[in-house]
Amino acid sequence: MKIKTIIIEDEPAAQEVLQKFISNTSLIELVAVCSNPVEANEILDREKIDLMLLDINMPVISGLAFYKSLKNPPLVIFTTAYPEYALEGFEVDAIDYLVKPVSIERFLKAVNKASEYLKIQRQPSQPGHILLTAGKRVHKVPFQDITFVESMGDYVKVFINTKPLVVHETLQDMERKLPADSFMRVHRSYIISLSRIRYIEGNMVKVDEVLIPVSDSYRRQFMAYMRSI
Repeated sequence: MKIKTIIIEDEPAAQEVLQKFISNTSLIELVAVCSNPVEANEILDREKIDLMLLDINMPVISGLAFYKSLKNPPLVIFTTAYPEYALEGFEVDAIDYLVKPVSIERFLKAVNKASEYLKIQRQPSQPGHILLTAGKRVHKVPFQDITFVESMGDYVKVFINTKPLVVHETLQDMERKLPADSFMRVHRSYIISLSRIRYIEGNMVKVDEVLIPVSDSYRRQFMAYMRSI
């Protein structure tokens, strides 16, 4: 799977260099070239981006400030003509830092780093646990520790016992990844752990200490399961 990437760079010459480098690797799918963070933010709102090639020194808002403003940012490789910014770049978990003028060799080394990181993120879950990516960390979570999952649009909150973990996945993604014999969708916004059910009351089910609504469209399937156990 290719790395979906955007370039965020205000200098046309630097944009051309990065695009030329990208044409020399089969690892990257270039989604967009943005001249400023505002354009980039619009792309991030509608596309799931894996990697940003982000210039630090831009007018209005710096690349670092823009990156720090993102709630769940993609991986980032910073670019700049000023090497003194490197330390601050790594403090925000940058994959790499490229000093201009960037060589093709140095560019490919940085892209390979991003590729290796994404391979770990995309590793399929093994029996007994699921791999969940939150920020720059890949969490190995046993299925038995998951209480329920709550939808937040393009994100979900996975409640690991009582602690929520915000993950850039949809509820449909989670439904496919969780074992069907242990988890069930009971509402357009909730998946619950069947082993954590305490009781049912009306259109609510208590999962550990939390009351979860059961919607009409999922109630028949849910009640059929409850009668079968």
